[in-house]
Amino acid sequence: MSDGRIDWSATHRRLEAISAALERGFSPGAEERKKILKARADLLARPYEAAQVGEVIEIVEFVLADERYGLESNFVREVYPLKDYTPLPCTPPFVLGLLNVRGRIISVIDIRKFFDMPGKGIGDLNKAIIIHDRNMEFGVLADSILGVRDVALRDIQPPLPTLTGIRKEYLRGVTGERMVVLDAKKLLTDKKIIVHEEA
Repeated sequence: MSDGRIDWSATHRRLEAISAALERGFSPGAEERKKILKARADLLARPYEAAQVGEVIEIVEFVLADERYGLESNFVREVYPLKDYTPLPCTPPFVLGLLNVRGRIISVIDIRKFFDMPGKGIGDLNKAIIIHDRNMEFGVLADSILGVRDVALRDIQPPLPTLTGIRKEYLRGVTGERMVVLDAKKLLTDKKIIVHEEA
């Protein structure tokens, strides 16, 4: 923090480094816990700054088929490693299968196939981003997670006219950095995602 302003980029980098260390089994000491709590307190102070710069949304940014995508974080329950999923017969190609997330059975959607995008196959580093609302919950396949960041609503431009069909229908817009912001609410409420087919 300098001249009364918080360096949000540095704060996010520290939180991501701490999160990565925790995933590797790192247990923070008393001093490190104080730093973590301070970083969290800094993040909670954001509404005051957001009111000055305009409305912002928090985005979970990920890579899918070499493109950068984002989902609004308030629709994201968690990010879970994609391992030991069970393929489902008699379902559309975009349904990857079922995943056991600590006792909850979650279906996983490959939105590359849902959007008719080219696929690269599934590697060891794939993740499932679990999105939800009050009525629906499922996982979205991601090649890798880039992190969480704030995006000003004014920086999200309408989808390009060149995007047509199913892709445009599920987009909130595109940022100046060419991150495609998906409409999680539309995905969660669209009947095309719900499969009623019986074997």
